[in-house]
Amino acid sequence: METLEKKLGYTFRDPSLLQGALYHSSYANEHRGQHISSNERLEFLGDAVLGFVTAEHLYKKHPDLPEGDLTRIRAALVCEESLHEVAQALNLGSYLLLGKGEEQGGGRRRPSILADATESVFAAVYLDGGMDAARELIHRVLLDKEREELVEERRRDYKTELQELVQRKSEQVLRYELTGSSGPDHAKEFAFRVTLNGEEIGQGTGRSKKEAEQSAARSALEGLNK
Repeated sequence: METLEKKLGYTFRDPSLLQGALYHSSYANEHRGQHISSNERLEFLGDAVLGFVTAEHLYKKHPDLPEGDLTRIRAALVCEESLHEVAQALNLGSYLLLGKGEEQGGGRRRPSILADATESVFAAVYLDGGMDAARELIHRVLLDKEREELVEERRRDYKTELQELVQRKSEQVLRYELTGSSGPDHAKEFAFRVTLNGEEIGQGTGRSKKEAEQSAARSALEGLNK
């Protein structure tokens, strides 16, 4: 726990709160006789704390943005993918307590489990040190400038941009083709290529087919713009 506290930059007055954030439901179910509670209630609270801190941050930082844009940016910042990246940076998976079946099934690397655990840790810090402590942690690990730039990048619709670019000439045909996939079911990666009039103009990969298509479109745009 001391190693994880150093990564978090926060020392718990009640270490049991941090421990509680690391109990997955599969572990709690296998140890019912020990009266262990899973981190699901902490996850529920952490989701609310994270949502408030992020909304507060965006409201102050972007005074001219309408509600719809603020909502979309917040959703991108607090999505499973972003929280999974935070968990990976903290190496949170190595601290989780999982049931045997979940352990054998690769649960320690499963994005949904890691994202939920990240929210649980936020809640544990909130309960132990209050909103200021939670706010400081969330800003440091999630709301930094680099991550916001990454979110802005993800919000771009490269497929639409590519379509609008090629439509400047008539009779242009764009096609996206799946070229392969790899990895286990819980961490699949897809590969796509995009062709213009039958000629390949870009390739891309992603953890979903949609993400891989966007990556291929981005690659094509970069090449065409050059």
